[in-house]
Amino acid sequence: MPITQSAKKALRQSLTRKARNLRRKNNYKNNLKELKNLASAGKNDEAQKLLPKAYKALDKAAKTNVISKNKSARLKSFAAKLLQKTA
Repeated sequence: MPITQSAKKALRQSLTRKARNLRRKNNYKNNLKELKNLASAGKNDEAQKLLPKAYKALDKAAKTNVISKNKSARLKSFAAKLLQKTA
C-alpha cells in the first residue's frame, strides 16, 4: 500500500483511469461484436445503423490512447468490409 500522500493520489488516479479505459474498451468491443452478430444473422439494415456508433466508439478509444490509431482504422475497415460482404 502507498505510504506517502503523492503515492496515495497516484493510486487513486490510476484506478480511475483504469476504469475509464476499461469502459471505452468494452464499449467498442461490444459494438463490434453486435455488428458481427447482426451481419451474420443477415440483418443488414440494423447493422448499417449500428456502424456509426461503432465508428464513434473506436474513434474515442483511439483519441484517448486506449488503442492505437492504426488499430482503430483497421477495425473500422474490417467492419465496413463485413457489411459490404453481407449486403
